[in-house]
Amino acid sequence: MTLPPDSLPPGSPPLGGFPPLSAERIAAGVRARELRAVDVVAASLARIERADSVLCAFAEVWEEEALRRAAAVDEQVAGGVRLPLAGVPIGVKGRAGLRAAPARALIAAGCVPVGATSVPGSGTHWQTWGLGAGGRTVNPWRADRTPGGSSAGSAAAVAAGLVPMATGSDGAGSVRIPAAWCGVVGLKTTNGRLPSADRTGLAAAGVLTRYASDAAAYWRCVRGEEEGEGYPSAPLTAVWSADLGFADTDPEPAALAHGAALRLADTGLVRLVQLVQLVRRNSSLVRLEDPGPAWLALRAAPGTDPSAVRDADRLRAENDRRLAALFADADLILTPTTPNAPHGHDGPGDRYSTALTWAFNLSGHPAMSIPAGFDSDGCPAGLQLVARHGEESLLLRLARAAEAAEAARPSYPERERESPA
Repeated sequence: MTLPPDSLPPGSPPLGGFPPLSAERIAAGVRARELRAVDVVAASLARIERADSVLCAFAEVWEEEALRRAAAVDEQVAGGVRLPLAGVPIGVKGRAGLRAAPARALIAAGCVPVGATSVPGSGTHWQTWGLGAGGRTVNPWRADRTPGGSSAGSAAAVAAGLVPMATGSDGAGSVRIPAAWCGVVGLKTTNGRLPSADRTGLAAAGVLTRYASDAAAYWRCVRGEEEGEGYPSAPLTAVWSADLGFADTDPEPAALAHGAALRLADTGLVRLVQLVQLVRRNSSLVRLEDPGPAWLALRAAPGTDPSAVRDADRLRAENDRRLAALFADADLILTPTTPNAPHGHDGPGDRYSTALTWAFNLSGHPAMSIPAGFDSDGCPAGLQLVARHGEESLLLRLARAAEAAEAARPSYPERERESPA
């Protein structure tokens, strides 16, 4: 059967032929037996074969195993088994990605892993890049730029339409940064809500998708939790900060993210305020301490510098106190996802792209990056949404609302730019 076309979320790079279906559309078609999982997976594999020599988003492609799994999904559906994500091709982060609990849950829900997505290779300390089977992973919007990392291949594969969904993990922004730089949706879950092998507790599982509704489908499958129906009767209070009090954020990503935040406020779901407007009795609400030194100390090998760890624990406790005070008055924090645009393949220089993300790995809060538009170089930027612990469902509802609002906007030239894939 010929796969039908599907509308794409704003800012999706075309890849020739029909636009890829969303995960939810694929699953509905396979469950209704209007589509065969084998055909959907074969189409995904064909797109990978056509595009990945340029993108290098995959470290391994499991063609035979993927087609075998897809055939098994078709047999289950024919036998009356209801699979929530029947026949959805997915990428899994890294060669060990199949062992992660979220990937196993997605497979149980009917997803078909088609390959291991690229992660940073050896030989450099910086993580905002990826190394696929054919070389360095490129950004689908500009091949001379990195897609971000460490979930580099997952973001590139989703942005280019090779798969509708890919798993990731986020220890300092490793889902949110590539989501922002590739123009897709990236969810970092609350630390500890899903299993993680990270010894430091800084990393949390996550997912990258083209559609916010597909991120919600991921959450239902891996956590068994609905994103909720409807919206609050009163607007949520959303605090905007371009720098969290310490980051050196460039003007263009800050402006793009602020514009996206204003458009979210235009939906009536949130009331946007500046961070200084929430100051009560404690002026420390205005800013966080720079989390970088604490994150680096906690991530270092155990026992390397006990005094640095003590300082890190002090800083972490202070930021946790400030965030608790902020969330007592506000429902959300909105920031640019990154302080800078995607860098080239020669490395980030002395800039920390993690400046606005790793604070929430230290604190454990759930956070999302959603598309915020394109900069003057044609690169995507992201808006970061942060909620209280355990409020992934709230983030997902807002991301869907923001996506619907973007889809209703008039066409913009940047939406027509073609991907080098």
